[in-house]
Amino acid sequence: MFPIQLGLKASCAPEQVASRLKYHPDVFEFFTSETDFTTDGLKQLEEAIKKVKSSGVKTIVLHHPMKYHGKRLELVAHPQNNAELVNFIDFSTQKLLDLAKTYHSKVLVHGSYELEEAELLEPFDSIEEARKYLFTRMDHFCHIGKDHIMFENGISKLYSYGNPDFDHLLAEKGYPLAYDVSHAFIYLHGDNKALQKSLKTLKDNIVHYHLVDSLGETHDSLTLGHGKIDWAKALPLFNEKASSIYEINLKDLTNPFEQLESHAYLKQIAQDL
Repeated sequence: MFPIQLGLKASCAPEQVASRLKYHPDVFEFFTSETDFTTDGLKQLEEAIKKVKSSGVKTIVLHHPMKYHGKRLELVAHPQNNAELVNFIDFSTQKLLDLAKTYHSKVLVHGSYELEEAELLEPFDSIEEARKYLFTRMDHFCHIGKDHIMFENGISKLYSYGNPDFDHLLAEKGYPLAYDVSHAFIYLHGDNKALQKSLKTLKDNIVHYHLVDSLGETHDSLTLGHGKIDWAKALPLFNEKASSIYEINLKDLTNPFEQLESHAYLKQIAQDL
């Protein structure tokens, strides 16, 4: 059975880190932003990682930033029309990998998020061609990241979990995956059976889960038990060796209340199983 872990998420801001550590989490995930990649920002991030590590947290995940100069960090970004974005993706991923190797942690990168900007697909003749290019980028990061990298699903047509053909292709390729349960559920328009099938297909490749509920329509980031995901049926399909965090919208960034509430809910589900 999948072990129920207390996985909490925060930025490297000292007050956020302190507010999580008092609950002694098993897993700590840092979300980063472009401001963390200045010289001072990287120092502060490293200090925060050291603090979390010295407090006894065994598993640390560093989440790649979501945006750069207002643009989403999509791995499909091409030097032809997005050279600056590609450079920042490469630079920031390398910096996180350097930290991950030093502090025995992992880096999470989005395979694709929402693919909101149409210009991202301009260099390609088809979605298949764009996806081939995306895979070359993932291969590159696997090569430089080794055991320290993982790729998360979004809700874009380019890289989402839930389509059986795509799931089987990913399983064959053997990429280390981060599985955001709500993203898959939204991509599948709230279909629990299809979600369960996807969790089963990708189980052996999944190294990390984002546990978050959803109504299956939009990106709503709900506390577990407040959405329509059937956790009792999903939980037995999880990879027992993977880590997990609760990635829930917080009313107050210095109080992980919604994450803790989700943890209590999942513990109860696991107990009832």
